[in-house]
Amino acid sequence: MKITQEQRAQNDLLIKVNVEVSDYNESVEKSLRDYKRKANIPGFRPGMVPIGLVRKMYGKAIVAEQTYRIASDATFEYLKKENIQYVGDVIPSEEQKELDFDNDTSFEFLFEAGRAPEVSFELTDKDKVTYHTIKVDKKMRDEYRANFLRRFGRLVDAETVTSDEALTVTLDNGDIHVDEAYLGLISLDEKGRKPFVGKTKGFKTTVNIEEIYKTPSQRASILQVKENELAGIKPEFELEITGIRKFAEPEINDEFFKMAFPEGQVKSAAEFDTFIDAEISKELRRETDYLFSMQLRDYVLKKANLAMPVEFLKRWLYVINEGKFSKEDIEKDFDTFLKQFSWNFLQRHFIEAEKITVATEEAVEEAKRFAQAQFAQYGMPTAPDNLLSDYAVRILQDKEQGQRIYERLYEVKVVDTLKAKVTVAEKAVSADDFAKLAKEL
Repeated sequence: MKITQEQRAQNDLLIKVNVEVSDYNESVEKSLRDYKRKANIPGFRPGMVPIGLVRKMYGKAIVAEQTYRIASDATFEYLKKENIQYVGDVIPSEEQKELDFDNDTSFEFLFEAGRAPEVSFELTDKDKVTYHTIKVDKKMRDEYRANFLRRFGRLVDAETVTSDEALTVTLDNGDIHVDEAYLGLISLDEKGRKPFVGKTKGFKTTVNIEEIYKTPSQRASILQVKENELAGIKPEFELEITGIRKFAEPEINDEFFKMAFPEGQVKSAAEFDTFIDAEISKELRRETDYLFSMQLRDYVLKKANLAMPVEFLKRWLYVINEGKFSKEDIEKDFDTFLKQFSWNFLQRHFIEAEKITVATEEAVEEAKRFAQAQFAQYGMPTAPDNLLSDYAVRILQDKEQGQRIYERLYEVKVVDTLKAKVTVAEKAVSADDFAKLAKEL
C-alpha cells in the first residue's frame, strides 16, 4: 500500500492511498465466507451456497466496501504516524475519480484533511486588554433602590390614580357582578393604564376584560371564576373604582435597617447607598465578565493569527451536514463559525499546555447554580440544597447538558488563565456605551 500527501490550499492536505490486491484480498475472502455462511438464497440450504455464486452476487460490493475501509483506516494511521494534527475530520476528496470494481484490481482513494495550525505565540504583561465596567448611574440606583424597598413597604390608601396603583373595582355585565375585584395597574402596559390615570374613587367606565388582560388566567382571576368558565362570558363590563391603594416605601430608619439587615451589615443611610451600589455592580458583573471574555477572545485570536485550512473547513461543513445546508448557506455564516471554531481550538491548546482540569465537584456546583436559575424562573428564588443536588446529578447525566456544563467551566478557567498573563486595565463606561461595545461583538 502506497500513501502520499499533497498540499492544496492553506493547510489543506490531499492524501492518496493506493490499495493493491495484496492489501485487501484476505479481508475480501473472509467477508465472502461470512456471506456464504449467512446467505439465505432460495434453492440452497443455509451455509451451502457455492462460493462462486456468492462471489458473483456480492463480490463487487465487498471489494468496494473492504478497499474503502482499508484505505480509510490507513489514512488515520498515516496521520498518526506522521504526527500530523488535523482539525475537523478526514473526508473523501472532491477530486476522487470513479473506481472500476469490475475490471481493476488496484484502486486509488483520495481523502482530504485540514492540518491543524501551529500555535506559536505567548502572552505577557505587555499585552493589554481593557475590562469595561458599567458606571452605576442615578437611574440604575433609583430602580434598584425602589425594587429593594418594595420588599419592605406597604400599601396605603390614595385619593387619585397616578401610575401603578392597586385598584379595587366592581364589575358588572348584566350576567355577572363582581365586588372587590383586584385590578393591579402595575401589570398593565401604558395603554392599559391610561384610562385610569387621574381618576378617583367612584369613577365609572366601560371596559373590555379581554383587552385589559390578554391571558385566560388573568381574566379568570379578576372575574373570580375558573378558566374553563370563561367561555361564553361577555367581555364588556361596567367598571367602578371603589378603592385606590399605592405602594409606600418604608422610612429609612433604625427599624428598617433591623428588618432588612438583621445581621447588622447596614446601619445608616450612607451605608445603605453603598450597599445599593455594590449590589448593582454584583448584578452587572456577569455582563462585564462576559464582554471581557469576548474581547479577550478577539485579542488572542488576532495575536495567534491561526492559519486555519479555510477551504477544507467549508467542504467539511458541507459533508458532515449531509445536505442540510447549501454551500451558499455555509459561506454566508462561515466567518462567525470560523471565529468560534478557532477559539475552541485555542482553548483546547491552552487546556493541554496549562494542564487545566475541571473536578467533578466543580461541575456539580455549576450544575446546581444552573438548576437554581431555572427554579428562580418559575418563582422559586431559593431551593433546598438536596433538591438542587438531585437536579445537578440529572443535568450532568444528560449528555448534552453535562457537556455544556463542562465546556462552560473549561472556558472560564481558560479565560482566567489568560487574564492572569496579560495586563488588564479597567475602564468605566456608561450603560449605553457598554451596550454599543457588546453589540459590536
